[in-house]
Amino acid sequence: MAKNLVEFRNLQTHFHTEAGIVKAVNDVSFNIRQGETLCVVGESGCGKSVTAMSLMGLVEKPAGKIAGGEILFEDMDLLKLNHHEMRLIRGNDIAMIFQEPMTSLNPVLKIGDQIIEPIMEHQMLSRKEARIKAIDLVKLVGIPRAEQIINAYPHELSGGMRQRIMIAIALSCSPKLLIADEPTTALDVTIQAQVLDIMRDIKAKLNTSIMLITHDLGVVAEMADYVVVMYAGKVIEEAAVIELFKNPQHPYTQGLLKAKPVLNQRAERLYSIPGQVPNPIELGDNCYFSDRCDRCMDICRQQQPPLLKDQNGHKVACWLYGEERQQ
Repeated sequence: MAKNLVEFRNLQTHFHTEAGIVKAVNDVSFNIRQGETLCVVGESGCGKSVTAMSLMGLVEKPAGKIAGGEILFEDMDLLKLNHHEMRLIRGNDIAMIFQEPMTSLNPVLKIGDQIIEPIMEHQMLSRKEARIKAIDLVKLVGIPRAEQIINAYPHELSGGMRQRIMIAIALSCSPKLLIADEPTTALDVTIQAQVLDIMRDIKAKLNTSIMLITHDLGVVAEMADYVVVMYAGKVIEEAAVIELFKNPQHPYTQGLLKAKPVLNQRAERLYSIPGQVPNPIELGDNCYFSDRCDRCMDICRQQQPPLLKDQNGHKVACWLYGEERQQ
C-alpha cells in the first residue's frame, strides 16, 4: 500500500455568520496516498470544496476559521505554518485547479504572465527560462500554437482552453498533490474527456497524487482509486472505487448511484433523493441524513453514527451496520 501523502485528522472548519456558526467541515478524517487519485463526492454544500480550501490555507478570514484538527502533509502539520511558510508550499508542492475556469484567470494579464509567475516565484528561474517552460506546459496540456497562446488574454480563449491553462498553471512547479475542484464543470462532453485524459497522463508521468472533487459519478468511476463520500460536512462512507460501486452501503451513497442515468435503460423519471440537505446552522446530534432516509430508525434521530470499518477496509457511518466493525 502506498504511503500517505496527506492526512486529515478530525478537521473542523467553521464560518461565523449573523445567523450562527456554519460547521462546513465537521470532524473530517481521511487520507490521500502517494500516486493515487482520491475522489470526494457529495451534493453541493456538503463540505468538499471547503476541505480543499482548508488544505490550501485559503479559508477566508475572519468569517472562516479552522476550529480544530490537523492537516498533515508529509507528516508536517500545515495548520501550524505561518503565512510565509504556507506560501512556499502553495503552488509548489500543492496546487489547485479552481472550480470556475471562466473567472479564475486574471482578465487583464496575458496567459503567459500568469503561467510564468509561479515558475519564477518557486523555481527561481529567469523570465526567459520561465517563458520557455510556460510554452512547454501549454503544449503539455494539448493546446496548439503555444507561442501565440501565451501572448493572448483569457477572453480570447474558449472555456476548454482556459481550463487547460488552469491545469498548466497548477502543473508549473510539478506539485506532489494536485487538487481539482470540479475541473470539468461547464465544459462540453468532448472537452471533459480531454481534460480527464490530461490529468490521467500527468498522474502517470509525474506520479502526482490527485484530490478530485466532483458530483459526476461517471468521472469517479473513470478516475478514482479511492472514494470519500461526504454529506453535511461529514464523511459518511469511504472505500476503494470498485468496492464502492459494487457494494454501496450508506443509503445516501445508494441514492447517488441510483440517481445516475444508465445507458439503454429508459425510465419515465430519473430517481431523485427526496428532501434537501439540512441547514448547517441547525445540525443536532442525530444522523444528518435521517430526514431523507427511507430506512431511518429511532436511533438515527437520536445519535450520530460513528464511522466504522469492516474487514475489507470499507468504512460507513450508518446505524444499519452492526458492532462487528472496528472504529
